Amino acid sequence: MRFHIVTLFPEAFRGPLDVSILKRARDRGLVDVRLHQLRDYTHDRHHVTDDAPFGGGPGMVLKPEPLFEAVEGIRQSVAAEGRAAASLSVILLDPQGRRLTQSVARDLASREEMVLLCGHYEGVDERVREHLVTDEISIGDYVLTGGELAAMVLVETVARLVPGVLGSEDSGGQDSHARGLLQHPQYTRPAVFRGWSVPDVLLSGDHREVERWRRRQSLLRTLQRRPDLLAAADLTPAERAFLKSRAAALEKQSPQSDSAK
Repeated sequence: MRFHIVTLFPEAFRGPLDVSILKRARDRGLVDVRLHQLRDYTHDRHHVTDDAPFGGGPGMVLKPEPLFEAVEGIRQSVAAEGRAAASLSVILLDPQGRRLTQSVARDLASREEMVLLCGHYEGVDERVREHLVTDEISIGDYVLTGGELAAMVLVETVARLVPGVLGSEDSGGQDSHARGLLQHPQYTRPAVFRGWSVPDVLLSGDHREVERWRRRQSLLRTLQRRPDLLAAADLTPAERAFLKSRAAALEKQSPQSDSAK
């Protein structure tokens, strides 16, 4: 998996890329991250990448010329290495884009190579969206100063899904959102800490019961914290009945129910 990141601040990536899972993945050749300084694709003496918006208004807008030249240069290098450049995904990190979810990450992980454009200021010239970008992705309904942090989040999320990146192939499948639900509670040694004990079922050695407990805890946690996820989750009739009974019990315990009596 190869990421090309076009950015005004390549130095921002050095810390996150050089530690933990991403560093090991890069060292093993499973993930390749190439940083491209946007100013390298300008031709004026001051390497200007932005200008005032037509029609007036606050802020500055990233100019189309350096962004187009950056992507075209990357495509040329990809083609020179004998890989398919025409199908290269060009993703703009932007608050107007579709939300990054685990499902979106799985789709991106199926691709061999992509370009990430880090937006800045008031955004990019609209012709970049219309004629260069193939996808726009947002990491949430809020605004950042630039797309660098969003690009880091996307790289981390997608890279974890590349085969061999995680220490255990089962690890990613247990994460929150991996199966449409939040992850079940996790415990480790000691079995008793400050008087708080690990649930007995996890110490029982009965793997079937452990998996049953974890699934139910995952269902309950999702019901309590992110009930919106349940509409799309793959649930059995028994699990839906279980959730219905638990939802009714939670409703009886809610403050609104008490005040309504």
